[in-house]
Amino acid sequence: MKVLVTGGAGYIGSITCKALEQAGHVPVVLDSLLTGPRAFVGDRVFYEGDIADRSLLRRIAEEHPDLEATIHMAARIIVPESVEQPYEYYRDNVAKSLELFDELDGLGLGRVLFSSSASLYATKGADASGDGQPFEVTEQDPLTPGSPYARTKRMMEQVLEDMAAATDLRAIILRYFNPIGSDPDLETGIYAREPSHVLGQLVMAARGQKDRFTITGVEHPTRDGTGIRDYVHVWDLARAHVRAVERFDDVLAQEQATSTVINVGTGTGVTVRELVAAFEVVFGEQVPLGEAPPRPGDAVGAFANVDKAHRLLDWKAELSLEDAIASALAWGERRREVLGYE
Repeated sequence: MKVLVTGGAGYIGSITCKALEQAGHVPVVLDSLLTGPRAFVGDRVFYEGDIADRSLLRRIAEEHPDLEATIHMAARIIVPESVEQPYEYYRDNVAKSLELFDELDGLGLGRVLFSSSASLYATKGADASGDGQPFEVTEQDPLTPGSPYARTKRMMEQVLEDMAAATDLRAIILRYFNPIGSDPDLETGIYAREPSHVLGQLVMAARGQKDRFTITGVEHPTRDGTGIRDYVHVWDLARAHVRAVERFDDVLAQEQATSTVINVGTGTGVTVRELVAAFEVVFGEQVPLGEAPPRPGDAVGAFANVDKAHRLLDWKAELSLEDAIASALAWGERRREVLGYE
């Protein structure tokens, strides 16, 4: 199967391309290189350009008439930045995706696998879940996206749902929880010079690139006051994409729907303090810590109910939190070799 991967030079995109290749498929990468490094594309088929460039999309379709699906990952993704730059987020994540989807539909490329986010979910309080699993969320739970970034993801879910109902476009929406770790071969990983996500910050503090790791938010209604997340190894997440494109038609047939949403996580909630403790065990040393208020747009968090992923994709996370931490640390040692900077 040949698959168009927008954002295929990015962190998750490049690792998903590798997972596709290992499963016998051929990724075709479309990326503007706004953030993703060219080095992550490797020798794959690559088009540098914008997802809203209709003429480029037509050329890709002409040169690859055997394309069978599109994995749409290209997006701006930093929550605090989205609060500061909402226009850029709505333009790039929403307006440009609309152009992409309309052109794909016109070209007869109707299968779209979309990268969404668990940041859409309303946080369940410890007394609100009613099922003995505080902070666990299913695909049917209420959504209250708390940042411009999250709202762009929800808007695009709604766009896909509406377009799938009205056109030949079909959509599977994967709501990612918190991807961590690196490519198992250490060829790609987090590329930002100062990653905004928690594990990247921990690696920097452990390697002496930051004075300390700062826990943002220590008075949340969780078991230790820090935010709760579902940390899924990025390789497991990449594998979920492969299962979704391979089973695309069957998934929608089982759901008797033109679109569907699937959580992708481990099914286990881990607080920030628990993540730090696990990190220190793997690293073998303590990490200097600090505390600060939550960042703009930060949520208390949630973890995934993954029953639907098990049922429809026959997928579950196989790698542990410790596996992901070890791979992130190993990538931290190799980044300079691949990217030319630490």
